[in-house]
Amino acid sequence: MELLRYARLMRRYWPLLLLSVLAGVGTAHVVTVNTAPRYLASITMLVSADAGDGGLSTALQAGALSQQRVQSYAALLTSRQVVGRIAGGEDVADVQARITANAIPETTLLRATVADSVPTRAAARANALGAAFARLIDQIERPTPKSPPTIRVTVVDDAEVPEDPVAPQPLTNMALGVLIALFAAVTGLVLRDRLDTTIKTAETLRQVAKSSVLGLIGYERDARRHPLVLRDQGRSVRAEAFRSLRTNLQFIGVDRQPKSLVVTSCLPGEGKSSTSVNLAITMAQAGWRVVLVDADLRRPSVPRYLGIEGGTGLTDVLIERARLHEVIQTWGQPGLSVLPSGRIPPNPSELLGSRVMRSVLAQLTEEYDMVIVDAPPLLPVTDAAALGAICDGALLVVRHGKTRNEQVLRAGELLSSINARLVGTVLNFVPAKHGSYYGYGYGYEADPVEQETSSRTPQPQTPMPV
Repeated sequence: MELLRYARLMRRYWPLLLLSVLAGVGTAHVVTVNTAPRYLASITMLVSADAGDGGLSTALQAGALSQQRVQSYAALLTSRQVVGRIAGGEDVADVQARITANAIPETTLLRATVADSVPTRAAARANALGAAFARLIDQIERPTPKSPPTIRVTVVDDAEVPEDPVAPQPLTNMALGVLIALFAAVTGLVLRDRLDTTIKTAETLRQVAKSSVLGLIGYERDARRHPLVLRDQGRSVRAEAFRSLRTNLQFIGVDRQPKSLVVTSCLPGEGKSSTSVNLAITMAQAGWRVVLVDADLRRPSVPRYLGIEGGTGLTDVLIERARLHEVIQTWGQPGLSVLPSGRIPPNPSELLGSRVMRSVLAQLTEEYDMVIVDAPPLLPVTDAAALGAICDGALLVVRHGKTRNEQVLRAGELLSSINARLVGTVLNFVPAKHGSYYGYGYGYEADPVEQETSSRTPQPQTPMPV
């Protein structure tokens, strides 16, 4: 599952990965162009000891002496005393940094390599280094100024002018740039995914809320301008998602089928009001006797969604200025009953948890098949908790990619603390390309003649049991 999760993560952010590859290629190109070429020239020198009279024992001793000297000479070859003789006015330390020397194992051979940006200068400096080192050894390995040297250094392989630079290597730089950029991008995506605790899948929401996911509502660009499911004659994918939610609510409890349902969310902006309105419309279309109660007495939204007058409503009933049947309005073709919020009171929590509110809900559940209550968010205020305690169930709306795990946990704890029944959750604003969201498009692009014929033909509607 983890591998599949990461595969989906990479597929979701493939433009970012492609951009990182292009950035890696571009960076490698810039580094390659701005890197000075580097040429290498090498010489090989033989370290030999004087065998004297040429006897076998003397030759063996000379060979052992030569091997002992080779290791020391490898370090002496890059010393300031030697390099200073060939620096030619340049900084000795800079020239030392471009010279490497090593003894060839199990031999008495020394190899010195000089790096330079000019090939001819690299070869000339390597040959000069061999000559200067041979002269130095000839001086320091004489017991007396007039005696022959005991150790000689002979250049056996002169340096040649290199034709091709060893650096920069465009293909290698490009491969490294792409690998580093991809590694950084993938690591960033994985860390972001691990540190991001927002709800993104139905499975995560089910595990965190410990409740069934009853609906997945997809994100549509036109939903803000056309929030209701009635547009396009209800043939949109979003309308089908609310029909699926309506059907799932039918099976949440055979023996304890709720007749009053509080629709709430963790925080504002998660789509709980649009979910309440569209769910009520969908149920009314199926033949249910539904009343939508706007119990958000702080920021009422139902009148704005439905285009009705909300100046008189639930608040007037709770303070006993109006009777219930006087403020209920009938909206639309399905005959949806709507109880607006009325004027915003100074004490919403006290009104919603009052005895009069209980009486109002009891009267509505007797007259209607389903009472849908649009409540404020759970975490900022206690209004939804007060309503959840007196309703048959609560439906929690969670916004994809915004609501966090800890917020859902806290909302569940609040409902559990007042013995409210969480009947299920709804994952809202799910991207159309998300793996857990499937749109059923067959029939939505039907022939216009067929659509007109089907719209004129009355369709039987069977109310869901309550």
